Amino acid sequence: MIVDFKHHQSAHCENGVASNLLINQGLPISEPMAFGLGSGLFYVYLPFVKVNHAPAISYRPLPGLIFNRLAKRLGLKVKRIKFSNRAKAQQVLEQKIAEGIPCGLQVGVYHLPYFPEEYRFHFNAHNLVVYGKEGDNFLVSDPVMEITTTLTPAELERVRFAQGAFAPKGQIYYPIELPQSIDWEVAIRKAIKKTCTDMLAPVPIVGVKGMRMVARAIVKWPKKVGVPKANHYLAQMVRMQEEIGTGGGGFRFIYAAFLQEAGNKIGNTRLIDLSKEMTAIGDSWRDFAVNAARVYKKRKNGEDVYIALSKELMSLADREEQFFKKLKRAI
Repeated sequence: MIVDFKHHQSAHCENGVASNLLINQGLPISEPMAFGLGSGLFYVYLPFVKVNHAPAISYRPLPGLIFNRLAKRLGLKVKRIKFSNRAKAQQVLEQKIAEGIPCGLQVGVYHLPYFPEEYRFHFNAHNLVVYGKEGDNFLVSDPVMEITTTLTPAELERVRFAQGAFAPKGQIYYPIELPQSIDWEVAIRKAIKKTCTDMLAPVPIVGVKGMRMVARAIVKWPKKVGVPKANHYLAQMVRMQEEIGTGGGGFRFIYAAFLQEAGNKIGNTRLIDLSKEMTAIGDSWRDFAVNAARVYKKRKNGEDVYIALSKELMSLADREEQFFKKLKRAI
């Protein structure tokens, strides 16, 4: 059972799965357009929640929201199914493949055998596509990988039913109805407005206010929890920002590409201008990650290094606040 499916590599798993599933259904959506229409740019600081023994920082909305928002704004319908029975989960997946329907799956990263060991940790919000079965093995298109791969039934079942936060519960999803026509201007404006609302939210832990809260916390970490743990917190922040969530510079570059594509699509040159500013902000996020890495790798020492990182992140929050105010006016 092999579906005629073309694999496209992407920067982020959920964007990539959404784009790949829709392209293969005949609706050409780039990864940046999928990300932008799904209002994927986000920031939230949850100091009371620990991930890998560090305060939780997320640069994206909850798993599934990007594709769900994208679907709502384009007028397409997506079917999602979760399972309590493992045998039933495999049976339904095989049935969909037999019907010629590639399926998106939410899985845990830790036991994916094709992932490099340094990228394996207990994170259950990864997305991939299963598009066929050859012999006993499932054919897998993981959008963050360069080429397709395979998983045995046991390997696939293990990652589909990973335990812990955001346990996937065997979840599969796939488009069931595509729109006859799309009002791109309405979809793009709604998506941008949502992102601006999120990033300018009046909530202390969300958006630019959340960034400022983290900036203030960085200075306190060495005295509050000790230098080794403070450095672990920084390492986890960079890991989520650049290596796993791609939420720092990576998401800013993707969003800049969305603004450029959206500006051309609806004839709004202001969006094209703002895409260049967002690219520059993405560069600064990468600089922040490098500077934080120097600290936790002990290439820079002293109390002043945490103050410098705090000021750098505070400056990023100020720049993003001004950016999203301008973006809101542009639409």
